[in-house]
Amino acid sequence: MAGKEPQIEKLGAVLDKSLKRLELSPRLDEYGVWPIWNDVVGKPIARNAQPEKIRNGTLFVKVTSPVWMQQLQFMKEMIAEKLNQRLKSQIVKNIFFVIGRIDGDTNEVKSKPATAQIHEPDNSQLDETFLESLNDPEIRQAFKRLLKGYARRRRKD
Repeated sequence: MAGKEPQIEKLGAVLDKSLKRLELSPRLDEYGVWPIWNDVVGKPIARNAQPEKIRNGTLFVKVTSPVWMQQLQFMKEMIAEKLNQRLKSQIVKNIFFVIGRIDGDTNEVKSKPATAQIHEPDNSQLDETFLESLNDPEIRQAFKRLLKGYARRRRKD
């Protein structure tokens, strides 16, 4: 019985061919946002904002309050850039924020929105503990600028 032995292929190669044939690869690339989100934005933001879905390059992010929505709106280009750097591709083209309830362990210890952590008694000092908890220096600086601007506008009112 000198028959021909079937050729054995590695499972990874078979899956790769199937994904290319089904054109699912770009879709799977989009979902690479979820595993890196918390690391990219840092714990305080992750507790108050989580990705919900992504469609055609627009990432929909659920936030816990209008205050967080407004603050993150100013930072969305920077967040998208950082996500794309980590993904090594232009996956996130826009971010759209919606208010909603965040489930899971990211919501265990709710952080107050950054504006609530501004001390107003004397000279509107920023809560350095909050700012230091942000890992990324660019995001930390952006929040610091936002909080200072907010404090100035509040004093004028």
